[in-house]
Amino acid sequence: MPKLSVNVDHIATLRQARKSKEPDPVTAALLAELGGAKEITIHLREDRRHIQERDLELLRKVIRTRLNLKMGLSEGIVKIALKIRPELATLVPEKREEITTEEGLDLSKSNPRLEDVISLLHEGEILVSLFINPTPDSVKKAHKFGADFVELNTGLYAEAKDLLEIPTEIEKIAGAAILAKKLGMWVNAGQGLNYQNVEKVCLIKEIEEL
Repeated sequence: MPKLSVNVDHIATLRQARKSKEPDPVTAALLAELGGAKEITIHLREDRRHIQERDLELLRKVIRTRLNLKMGLSEGIVKIALKIRPELATLVPEKREEITTEEGLDLSKSNPRLEDVISLLHEGEILVSLFINPTPDSVKKAHKFGADFVELNTGLYAEAKDLLEIPTEIEKIAGAAILAKKLGMWVNAGQGLNYQNVEKVCLIKEIEEL
């Protein structure tokens, strides 16, 4: 059974919308740990639309489980990651117009910046995960880039409207997870999962964490 990672970004979204100090994502993270979460995930975006640096600094000090920092490739964010030193940094694409991360990283082209960021994080003794779409090519490219983990994008599965699409999407996720494990990477998965749709993903034994 995969372990549970709790993302507290949208607790911060509510706080920022209210222009208030509450609800507090740090408090939410501590409650999640008490409830059995094995990891706390936050995304420090360049535009600071929800999580703030103060949240990241406090979480680093108070949580007892693993801290997973989702992040883009900008120089400023990388510097913060190297200072805070989360156990895991998950590299994601960022678009200002999106509400939440929608697509996996495009690994189809040469990406010297991505290579540099992975190298810097490894030098800082931070494990690196790449958020990717569940395709064999993306998994192979993630391995080639030197990722320790992949996080498989479950968005298409979660959003499938046609019941016939669901087995196909699960098969893609399972195939990508099996390949990633064979290549020596750890496997996480996420995006759009809820109580109604998570069970089928939980049955994929190669997935470590959701």
